[in-house]
Amino acid sequence: MTHHASFSERHARFLETVILYGQVSAGGGSYEDMQRLVPYWELGSRYPWRSDPKRRGRRSLPCILGRQSLRDFSQEKRSLADQPSLGRRVAAEATGSFFLFACVIGSGIMAQNLSGGNDAVALLGNTIATGAILFVLITVFGPISGAHMNPAVSLVAASRRELRWLDAAAYIAAQFAFGIMGAWAAHLMFGLPPLQLSVKARHGLGQFAGEFIATFGLILTILGTVRFRQTWVPATVALYITAAYWFTSSTSFANPAITVARSLTNTFSGIAPNDVPLFIAAQLMGAACAALMARSLFDPR
Repeated sequence: MTHHASFSERHARFLETVILYGQVSAGGGSYEDMQRLVPYWELGSRYPWRSDPKRRGRRSLPCILGRQSLRDFSQEKRSLADQPSLGRRVAAEATGSFFLFACVIGSGIMAQNLSGGNDAVALLGNTIATGAILFVLITVFGPISGAHMNPAVSLVAASRRELRWLDAAAYIAAQFAFGIMGAWAAHLMFGLPPLQLSVKARHGLGQFAGEFIATFGLILTILGTVRFRQTWVPATVALYITAAYWFTSSTSFANPAITVARSLTNTFSGIAPNDVPLFIAAQLMGAACAALMARSLFDPR
């Protein structure tokens, strides 16, 4: 009789847990609800209503109800809850994109003015400035928004459930809008017409391959560093882009927003508008492939 009562009680707890898990998974559960679910994870590989050690081979509740474990889901919910407000994060993305794009285009203008027609010297100056500003901006804005400053990075973060899709859309809008303002600011600083279009051709299979590889390597660098050496993200991203400027045929745009912004400047760092779709397609393909590889290489199994 006691055994029967114990079984009924456990069965009732299990049904309650199924309902509660569904609420939390749908986003309607509270943190206290998640806390109530955690003890079931501690049961290991047994069903919640079983206590027989011989049944350890059976699947656990998280496996029955979904692929993601309760602990991982709990960490995800807490990390999203601990983020700064969306307004602060979008402001960080906007400010970072403004300064990054202004630096890339402005340093290109300065390098071309001082290099005396030597494109290698101009590219070196452009490279050093870009790597330096990336280190600074990621260090400053990383703790607020992640310092994406790149739609490809934001899309990958959303696909990995590290960023809500609506938040990603807000990030991307800020990156494009304020990045273009950064390009106009560079023109203003150097006394150039604010509104202009580039005539610099960047097309062909080599350019496509260069952008695919550049973006693939950037996303892989970010995800790998975040997984194993999170405090090194500013340095690894800055160093990767510095290197990719020189080993890729496209000089590593690796960013759809800056590609559009650079089509609006007829200077050293420009790209003809007709070549923009090819670059963006290569960037998005490279980012998607890198995200898939990172899932198998870096994510805990």
